[in-house]
Amino acid sequence: MGTVFSFDIRDRPTRAIREALAQAVRHLHRVDAVFSPYRPDSHISRLDRGEIRLGQCPPEVHEVLSLCARATHESDGWFSVVPAGALDPSGLVKGWATEAASRLLYEAGARNTCVNGGGDIQLRGRAADGVPWRVGTAHPLRPGELATVVTASGEAAIATSGTAERGHHIVDPHSGRPATAFASLTVVGNRLTPTDACATAAFARGDGAREWLEALEGYEAFAILPDGQEWRTSGFHRYAPSC
Repeated sequence: MGTVFSFDIRDRPTRAIREALAQAVRHLHRVDAVFSPYRPDSHISRLDRGEIRLGQCPPEVHEVLSLCARATHESDGWFSVVPAGALDPSGLVKGWATEAASRLLYEAGARNTCVNGGGDIQLRGRAADGVPWRVGTAHPLRPGELATVVTASGEAAIATSGTAERGHHIVDPHSGRPATAFASLTVVGNRLTPTDACATAAFARGDGAREWLEALEGYEAFAILPDGQEWRTSGFHRYAPSC
């Protein structure tokens, strides 16, 4: 999917956990083979070109496209599976794949993990006894600096949409032009699949994103604008007390 995945497992590495880690890696390679818009032979690319029908795709394609349809409805159309006119569920599938990998580890007995899919993160448990996870997000305008540090325990998801790595790559689905209202937008929730879609939709929404995010239950956000100004939703301080 054009990015890097990493696993941080703080539990004792039992055989079951090692096997689950290997299974999670295989899962991510399969997701890449099925969903990557960078691969001309992926099912998503072939489906987009009309070479195959949805019924000829693996069942997870139907699952992901159904989740994308729900995200489109819940975001008033600001999340789109065809953001630039071509079929591309990347705004949700990376979070979906990362969450699924985290769940495989959890089901094998790993209770304290951080799975990072290109900066979109699913957390479980703690970093150590009595120590929460601390996750820094890169500052989009100051290379080498952190924009904020999110502190969380238990089940938590962090999704960041921004320009730091890939420039203006998120498209306003209503105009077809790159969304430019933000330099970076970080959304914190519980499960990464909807949190990732929420971050993508809010970034595309632009000026109305803050009010929309405040009205959502279970999500908080931190934004950096292109001129360096910042804003955060009213409950974001629970994850970043120093902000």
